[in-house]
Amino acid sequence: MSQRNLEGLLEEEKSYLDIVLEWAKTIVLALLLALFIRTFFIQAFKIPSGSMIPTLLIGDHILVNKLVYGVRNPITRSVWIHGRMPRRKEVIVFICPKEPKLDFIKRVIGLPGDRIEIRNKKVYLNGKLLNEPYVQHTDKHILPADVSPRDNYGPIIVPKDHLFVMGDNRDQSYDSRFWGFVPLRNVKGKAFLIYFSWDRQHFRIRWNRIGKIIH
Repeated sequence: MSQRNLEGLLEEEKSYLDIVLEWAKTIVLALLLALFIRTFFIQAFKIPSGSMIPTLLIGDHILVNKLVYGVRNPITRSVWIHGRMPRRKEVIVFICPKEPKLDFIKRVIGLPGDRIEIRNKKVYLNGKLLNEPYVQHTDKHILPADVSPRDNYGPIIVPKDHLFVMGDNRDQSYDSRFWGFVPLRNVKGKAFLIYFSWDRQHFRIRWNRIGKIIH
């Protein structure tokens, strides 16, 4: 092989290596950017259970705004940048206090200092009946407080730096009635959009739910 051909081959190999390195660099940067966005700005979640029916269905894929309540250390949950407080009736994603490896999604019912009482499935906030058009009940039976906290609960006062949350599918939700309050430090963000929805039972896309704002 001539010297010129050898030099051409080496140049081709070098060029190929440069292309591979450029692609690798691009992929790594894209992954780092995606991880950064997921950690601090917006994260996608899939709804696995029916506790938020009819607002959220099993198979809904949602986006959660993680910046609105501030920026926290993802490991220690300490505040880096302060945001606003969650508001009553907002749908939030949080780390379950009883099962820290799980993320739950529920609706904020009580803020710090609120007095919560449930009487015969109806929620009373600071002594007044709470208007809840988003709620559904699937069981007509009313359970007494000594049997279950599902339908009769409290009154209790939400402690400082905590929230009281409940699912919209009120008779089928494992929430603050059963395991207590959510520390504010556990809150990951506010659910705001359904970007995809898959009906597993009928093996089809729910086109009418894509792009729906979560209220």
